[in-house]
Amino acid sequence: MFKLIFKLCGWKVTHFLSDEIKRCVIIVVPHTSNWDFIFGMGAVKVMKLNLRFVIKKEWIRFPFKKLMLSLGALPIDRNKDQSAEKRSSVDAIAALFEGRKELRMVITPEGTRSKVEKWKTGFYYVARQANVPIALAFINYETKCCGIDKLIYPSDNFESDMKQIMDFYKDAKGRNPKNFSVDIEMSK
Repeated sequence: MFKLIFKLCGWKVTHFLSDEIKRCVIIVVPHTSNWDFIFGMGAVKVMKLNLRFVIKKEWIRFPFKKLMLSLGALPIDRNKDQSAEKRSSVDAIAALFEGRKELRMVITPEGTRSKVEKWKTGFYYVARQANVPIALAFINYETKCCGIDKLIYPSDNFESDMKQIMDFYKDAKGRNPKNFSVDIEMSK
């Protein structure tokens, strides 16, 4: 269904993630509309990628469980680890990479469809902790193109890495352009 909607609406995929990249964090930007999910899933189907995304474990119950799991949801429980102490989302998500030969994890760093001038940077720390690259995915409503165009390998220089990411997305065109901004602090 997603692929059909994607094609009927005139969208195309212009950049693909190499099949050789089996483990990565994929950030999708901009995220300004619920339509991003529809067109993003259409692009995923065109690219024939097996992608996953994290969701609170509370969403994995009736009536959503079957649908969410079929779309690639991976439930996380931040409340407990083996020592029964609360753990961070970064630790919980990075732990999902352990023992997996393939995991392409999708994260929206804006965290909302509303305009934010400060992105959530957990994706960066997940990638660094899991020792995987960050793949930069985009949805461009102006050109009706989607894709995954660049890889960033987290280094010891957070500011420099984030500047590269902000430079990549600075001209992004979301469905609701007024709702998009790169991270103002990181783009300097």
